[in-house]
Amino acid sequence: MSANIKLVPDKGQSSVKPARCLNDQERRQLQHEFKIYMEKYFKVKLGKGVDKTKIVVWDDMLIIRGEGFLTEPEKYIAETPSGKEVVRAARMQVVKQHAIDNVGYFEQVLGAKAIHHAYEVEPENDFWLHVMVFERILTEKSSVD
Repeated sequence: MSANIKLVPDKGQSSVKPARCLNDQERRQLQHEFKIYMEKYFKVKLGKGVDKTKIVVWDDMLIIRGEGFLTEPEKYIAETPSGKEVVRAARMQVVKQHAIDNVGYFEQVLGAKAIHHAYEVEPENDFWLHVMVFERILTEKSSVD
């Protein structure tokens, strides 16, 4: 399926100013904006959204996790050990493509460069995860730290 998605928002679209530490309210707002962005991205790219998306921006990390992204045929295939590996390999390509398509967007909005990435796909649990570590601290220290 070929579709266009705007990967970098217009200036002023995000309510958070980059290149400084986010306070708690800004962090929560940005997490919400990223969640909506990722849900739209997967709906456009795959024709199916993720059932549950959670975004966490904390310290020097951005964590994106999704649940409920497999199609019914993929769930069926993943019921066997060899099928699980086939689905995992295919969906790992989707996660890596998401990184190629979106890391620049996250770097621009956060005003920081991503320096490390970790990916995980668990077809048996219909779960995926992408963790990015940035070159600088993104959030202010809270009084509970």
